[in-house]
Amino acid sequence: MMATRTIRVGTRASLLARTQTQLVIDAFVGSNPDVPVETVLVSTEGDRSAQPLEQIGGTGVFVSALREALLDGRIDVAVHSYKDLPTAPAPGVALAAVPRREDPRDALCARDGLSLLELPAGARIGTGSPRRAAQLNALDRGWQILPIRGNVDTRLSRVGSAEGQLDAVVLAVAGLHRLGRHEVITELLDPIQVLPAAAQGALAVECRESDSDARALLAPLDDHLTRAAVAAERSLLTALEAGCTAPVGALAEISEGEDGVLEVFLRGSVTAIDGSDAVRLSAAGPLNTAEEVGQRLAAELIDLGANIMMGSSK
Repeated sequence: MMATRTIRVGTRASLLARTQTQLVIDAFVGSNPDVPVETVLVSTEGDRSAQPLEQIGGTGVFVSALREALLDGRIDVAVHSYKDLPTAPAPGVALAAVPRREDPRDALCARDGLSLLELPAGARIGTGSPRRAAQLNALDRGWQILPIRGNVDTRLSRVGSAEGQLDAVVLAVAGLHRLGRHEVITELLDPIQVLPAAAQGALAVECRESDSDARALLAPLDDHLTRAAVAAERSLLTALEAGCTAPVGALAEISEGEDGVLEVFLRGSVTAIDGSDAVRLSAAGPLNTAEEVGQRLAAELIDLGANIMMGSSK
């Protein structure tokens, strides 16, 4: 039955989105060589607007159109950058697979091969992420942190050019790796300095909750360790009531404890946008308690004023 059904995989039209989707399709075909696959391009609000994400809706601007296409039957599978997904569940949509994660760190791409701390006071650093802006401001080096939008090549083209007038941009390592652009990275930013976004480097593969055939076909693509790590990070976001544009960093790592049991170690941070204040803590627990670890860490961050730094009225 399944050999005669074509699985339509939806993706945004950007080069990075199509590249990420092709990685998923290649893995899918490797597990299901007899199932035909078709790629369907879907335009999203985040692609059509050049405004900062927090001004056009923040969380979900890259996601809603794909989910609508999924639910109305135009596509059978949607591939997202996991960090773009709202933390609230989407009715009728199932997270069918979380493939193995790429490098979750941020990367500096600077003129003249400079590292972050080699950039002089007054240097102009571009980023579209309030989280990155807040953490860079917190380093208190006198840099100008400027908001930018656009695809990877558009952002990189502004570095060192007379027109762009940027000394550096900060981008996700995962996207640069997937595009084969390793050579533009001048420094891999240590999470001690700049903690990544929750789920950065991970992909989310969704299908209709009612589509049991698609769920079964996608199951081999799932990496349970990546899923658990991301679950911890996103539960932190959920408990903080923060979206993907909030100045929240989160990174979970899975390791084997002394008793041989797998554990999740989660670091989380909240930073005031101007860098004037920040809280950063960590928590750990057994792998099967990943979401509880995130919730516990969020409560501890809130106790230290995280809500105030995010501009929360709570």
